[in-house]
Order: sequence, then structure tokens, then C-alpha cells
Amino acid sequence: MFRTALRNVFAHKARLLMTVLAVMLGVAFVSGTLVFADTLSNAFRNQSAKSYDDVAVAVSSHADPDNPKEEPGLSGEVLDKISAVDGVSGVYGRVEGFAGVADPDGKLIGVGWSNKGSNFAPGKDGKDTAYTFTDGSGPVKDDQIALDEESAGKGEYKVGDRVRVATNGPVKEYTLSGVFTTEDGAVNAGGSLVLFDTAVAQKQYLQPGYFETATVAAAPEADDARVLKAVEPLLPENADAQTGTALADEQADQIEQGMGNLKQVLLGFAGIALFVGIFLISNTFTMLVAQRTKEIALMRAVGASRRQVTRSVLAEAAVVGLVASAVGFGLGVGLAVGLRSGMAALDMKMPAGPLVLSATPVVAAFAVGVLITVFAAWLPGRRAAKIPPVAAMNSVHAAATTKSLVLRNSIGAAVTALGAVGIVAGASTGGDDGRLYIGAGAFLALIGVIVLIPLLSRPVIALVRPLLVGPFGVAGKLAGQNAVRNPRRTGATASALAIGLTLVTALSVLGVTVGAAIDKMTTDNIRADYMISMANGGDLDRSALTALEKADGVSAVSPQQDAYFRVDGDFVSASAVTPGDIEKVLTVDTVSGNAASLAQGRIAVAEKTAESRGWKPGDTVSVTFDDDEKAKLTVGAVYKDSEFLSPVLVDRKVVAGHEAKPSIRQIFVKTDGGQSAANEKVLVDALGDNPAITVMDRQDIRDEFGGAINTLLNVMYGLLAMALIIAVLGVVNTLAMSVFERQQEIGMLRAIGLDRRRVKRMVRLEAVVISVFGAVVGIGLGTFLGWAIGETVAESIPGYALVLPWGRIGIFVVLAALVGVLAAMWPARNAARLNMLNAIKAE
Repeated sequence: MFRTALRNVFAHKARLLMTVLAVMLGVAFVSGTLVFADTLSNAFRNQSAKSYDDVAVAVSSHADPDNPKEEPGLSGEVLDKISAVDGVSGVYGRVEGFAGVADPDGKLIGVGWSNKGSNFAPGKDGKDTAYTFTDGSGPVKDDQIALDEESAGKGEYKVGDRVRVATNGPVKEYTLSGVFTTEDGAVNAGGSLVLFDTAVAQKQYLQPGYFETATVAAAPEADDARVLKAVEPLLPENADAQTGTALADEQADQIEQGMGNLKQVLLGFAGIALFVGIFLISNTFTMLVAQRTKEIALMRAVGASRRQVTRSVLAEAAVVGLVASAVGFGLGVGLAVGLRSGMAALDMKMPAGPLVLSATPVVAAFAVGVLITVFAAWLPGRRAAKIPPVAAMNSVHAAATTKSLVLRNSIGAAVTALGAVGIVAGASTGGDDGRLYIGAGAFLALIGVIVLIPLLSRPVIALVRPLLVGPFGVAGKLAGQNAVRNPRRTGATASALAIGLTLVTALSVLGVTVGAAIDKMTTDNIRADYMISMANGGDLDRSALTALEKADGVSAVSPQQDAYFRVDGDFVSASAVTPGDIEKVLTVDTVSGNAASLAQGRIAVAEKTAESRGWKPGDTVSVTFDDDEKAKLTVGAVYKDSEFLSPVLVDRKVVAGHEAKPSIRQIFVKTDGGQSAANEKVLVDALGDNPAITVMDRQDIRDEFGGAINTLLNVMYGLLAMALIIAVLGVVNTLAMSVFERQQEIGMLRAIGLDRRRVKRMVRLEAVVISVFGAVVGIGLGTFLGWAIGETVAESIPGYALVLPWGRIGIFVVLAALVGVLAAMWPARNAARLNMLNAIKAE
């Protein structure tokens, strides 16, 4: 029986090709994910270990630099004491923060959020062990900087050139003293790294004479643990220390956790692709078994048992799974290599390291490939074993019994109903619990619809059959009849497309609805023409606000300056704003009182905060500022809650002097004449053409808040592409095997006058009908899921209202029809090329 199984595999190579491709793609996704994650994790672990090779002890401070009662970090005196410890060969203090480098055209080099500045910390030999200089030397003067090699190359800068650099203050020019290589994570993520002289960096990022962290190098004969024990008593209360080895291990664990999360997400999508592949595999073996009914019957007649027949089919599946897994693993390794190259092309530099091929991805590839294939072939094998020898030898096709179809439809209806109830319950519950219910309900509903899909195929396809007859005549009529001739086969083929489009449609409905809500939220709440912010999302310097207030054509300007004070011991989040201007740049929808009272030193309070604390206009509130100064503030207005307004608004003058350094996240600007290129240039010039500051108009603001949704959708579409490709292979496979199965019928049609052109058209239309049917089912279920998931987040997104993306849904249907046309090209060509006489004689 095993030899027979092998002969069958080799005899039906062409018909098993699509199955091999489906399994191969799924295995490639799984193995590629595992190899890529292992390689990336190993590279970062090695980089982390290398970074701390020369570090005996790492010291870090966790001070609050805005708290005047606490030291802002590690003082130079503390580092001097550590240097005197027996066994210590060097101590290197570090400070760091944001630094943006302008290219010769004034544009920011690197990715804003990962651009970084730090200090050059030379040892007694004048070298900083953290950096290797390829040209020039480290900065030792106030007007000097050093740049990482990548950034210097992007800006085409050479030693001696003048370079414009911005931190969170005005842009300044420095002389480039040197270029260095580094394994710093910021540079690997596509950012830039600027080194300043230590005194300059301390002044910019902390306070003169203080460091945020320090690394301690030990003499070769010194023991790291003993050095740590001697260093710890010398540290202030706001600092702690650990050995370099412990810190490297800690970072390695964090890397492992991050890679684990990435791996889980990618494997989830790989699982979807494999789930879709199950239908293709099952369909293939079902059709192969049907075509070999006489052969199986003959084996039964000469003594083969039911168990042996089932095992024979499963053996064929195992061989297919092994071959597909081997090829898929090789493809997965290539995918992992390609992902590394892709990251490099996107300026996401990955640490150098070898490709890691551990046992896990190899075992996973073959286990997944073989088990999925055998599992999918089990039901067809079981059906084959149940056919009585005499009945099988009398008929090429064994029709499903009415009893089995009734049972199947009853189970499908019950499971679908249960899933729908779970989805509706989840939508009503909301929150994380609601999403759990929806997830379970979605799974059940999907399974139920897949079970029911053969039943659904007849009435749904019956609706479009009249549309096929008119334009396409006999070919259209035959295509409609063929599509419903075998509902199980049609259902299995359509199910693969339905699964993919269910997920794609749900994502689209949710994404478009959330995007529309965010767009409405920004449109309704922002009256400003421009929003000013830092490229890294950090704080703007006060000088930027002053410059904008003085700029020509600016009619109103107000910051969103973070302000915190305590009321009855509880911290209250507030924004310091410009009275009179805040209402011109943001919507302040007053419920009671008057927002103009902010100019009189009063506060305005959001409605929910006012209700929870029992405040109303005229009430006096006792507050304690960050510097422990106390004051009594009067509530002047209550306004509706807004995503763009803090719970409390206060005049900037009220909090002035109570905070060491204002934290200004955004500045909103209204200009005379509204948005224009001229007004934007005025603002850019007022800010000193600072590469680190972004000037966004109203459309940019909408894109800033809603762009992440589109990016996420595109990533999801890309990850689901593999499942859709496998679904397309399923359509190709079903049509190709259907053509082979219907050779005699096609030969007869040719004999009575159906020419080759109309035979091709018949096969293409059949593919289009099946593909569009699967798309309709998937779009319907996906829309339902999208609505339900949206209901669980509706409360957290003001103005959330379901939006059906009709344009995208129409595109999905058109693409499904196009998929049918493309999938039918090869089967249609084969059908048209069949020899009439040979086809008529075929069984």
C-alpha cells in the first residue's frame, strides 16, 4: 500500500503541484519568521554583550532634574571618588538627549525619534572606548562635534565642515572634528548620533558638572563583583549600579521578549495562511480520491482494508508534506535573508551577525508542513475508505448522502448562530472582555460559515446566473451550472478566499471608521492653521514660542505646556495656555462660566473633572505647585472634554516660576489669511529654519493623527497577502482538476459545437463566479466583525460612527473577479486544447 501511495504521488505530480505550493508558502512563512527572529535576536544579544565587554560596573541615576530639592544626576565629585576605588582603571560619565543634524539642504538627517546627542568622554589616553574614529578626532572645544559615519555620509560632510545641529533650542553651527563608527541602537534604527564636548552636552541636556550614567572600567586582575561592592556605598540615593555582565544579560532578556512578541504576531499570520491552505489540500485529495474511485475499489476487492486505504491516502499526504516542507524551509531561509536586506534598504541598520539556523525552525517547518497536510487529507481518506467496493466500481463519483448534508448544515447553522451571539455579546460588553468574546465568536462564526458555505452556494450563485446567460450565452449558462454542480467543492474553494477577505474587510471597516473619527476629531477641535512640534516628539524650547509670537502675520498663538499641581495630595494634569488665543486655535466648548476668565488668573476645568471633584465656576481650589509653593485658584469656566485639551487649563503666567523648565509639546498658530506657502515660510524663518522642528498645516495634522492607522492597515494587508495567494492557488487547483475530471463532458461539448473560445470563457466565468461568491461571503462576515470590534473602542474615540468603505469593498469584489480570471488562465487553456475524440473516450 505504501508503494502504491508513492506511485500515486509520482503519477499525479501536476495535480499535486498547487498543494505543494500552498504548503510550501505556509512553511516558508513559519520557518522564515523563526530564522529571522533568531538571527535578529542573536545579533542584538551579541551587540549588547560587545557593548559591555569593557564595562565592569554600570551606574545610572534616576533623578528628576526638574526637582530643585534633588540632585539632577551623578556629580563629577562622585565619579572622582569611584575613580579612586582599588581596581578601577577608568570612569566615563555620559549625558544624552535629542540632537538633529541638518543636511546641506536644511533637511533633518535620520529618523527624528531616534536622533541622539551625547558627550565625548575620553580617558587618560584621549580616547573614548565606546567609539572608533575613522577620520579626525573627538570634540574638545565648545564649537566642535563628531558625527557617526552613516550620518556624515548622508550629509556628505567631511572633517572641518560646518554642520548645523539643533537640540530642543535654536539651531547652532559646529565644526566637524571627527567621524566615528558605532553599534549604538539609535543609529541602527536609522537615526543619527552627535558627540559634543562634555561641558557642552551637560549644559544642553542636564546641568554643568552632572552626568546621567557612568561606566566603570576595571583593571584586568580586578573582580567585577568586588568593584561593584566598593562602588555602591559611594553613590547618592538617586543612583544604582550593577555589573556590566548583569546589564548585558538584562538587555538580552528585553531583546528576547521583544523578538518573542514580533515572532508571535508573524506566526499568527502564518497560521492564517496555513489554515487557508487546509482547504486547498483537502479539496485536492477529495478530487483525487473521487477520480481514483475504481482504483480504490479494486484494491478493496483484492483484500485491502478500510484502514489500509485511509493510510494510503495519508501516506501520499505525508510525502507531499515532506517535499513541500523541505522546499518551504529553503524558501523561508531565503525570506529571512531578504528581510535583513529589506531592513537595510529602509535605513534600519541591523547589527552584523551570521544567519542563525537552529533546530527549532527546522523541526517546526517539517512538523507544520507534514501535520497540516496529513490533517487536511484525513477526511478525504476516511471518505475513500467508506465507499463499498461494488458501489465504487459502478460509479466514478460518489454523491454525498442527504443525511450527511442535512447533518452538516444543521451543525453549521448551530455553530454560526453561536458565533454570532458571541460577537454581538462582545460588541455590547465592550473593552478587553468584549474583544475576547468577539474573538471566540468570530472563530466559531467563521467555522460555521465554512461548514454552511456549500448550502449557501446554490441560492447565492443562482442570483447571478441570469446575468451570465445574457452577455455570455451558452458559455455563461454552463459556467453557472458548473459552479453549483458540486457544492462541497465550490464551498471549499470559496472558503479560502472568504477567510482572507473576512480579515481584510474587518480591518478595512475598522481602520476607515477609526480614521474618519480621528479626522473629524481633528477637524472639529483644531482651529489653528499650523501646529509646531519637535521631530522627536520632545519638548520645544521657550525661545520657539517667543519667536512665533513675534512673527509677522501671526494673529494667535498658544502652547500646550504641561503643568502639574497637587490638589488634596492628588496630581492634576493641566495645560498652561495663552488666554484669549487658546479659543482661537483650539475649540473650547464652554458649558458654564467664561473661558476669558483665564486672563484673570482663573482656571478652566473639563466637565468630567469638574463633576468628579464637585467644582463649579466661582469655587476656590487650593493647589500645590511642583516647587511646593501653595496658591488658591478660582474656577472660571467648565468646558466639554476634548482629546486636545487637558482636564485643567491655566494661564501660563500662573505657573511661571514654579517649574524649572517648561514642557511645551505643541504650539498652535493662527495666521492672517489662513494657510499659505508664504505664511508657512514666515514661520519656518521665525524658527531659524530649524531641521528638528516640524511645521504642520491642517492636512499634515490630520495625517499625523490618522497616518498611523493607514500604516497599520498596509502592514496587515501585506501580512495577509500570503493567505490570499494560497486562496488563489486553491482556485487554480480546483479548476485544473475539475477540467481533468470533466474531460469527457468537455469533449462532448466540443463535438456538438462549443468552440475553443467559448470553452475558455466557460472555465473563466466559472472561476469568476466562485471567486466572487467567496468574496461576498468574506465581505459580509468581515463587515459584521469590523462593526463589532469598533463598538468595543467607540467609547475611547469621540465621534466614533460606523463608516462602510464602499470604495474598498467594490475594489475587493473587482479584485476577486480578476483573481478568478487569472486563476482560470491555465485551466481554461488546457480545457480548450483537449482532443475531442480522446476526451470523449476518457473516463
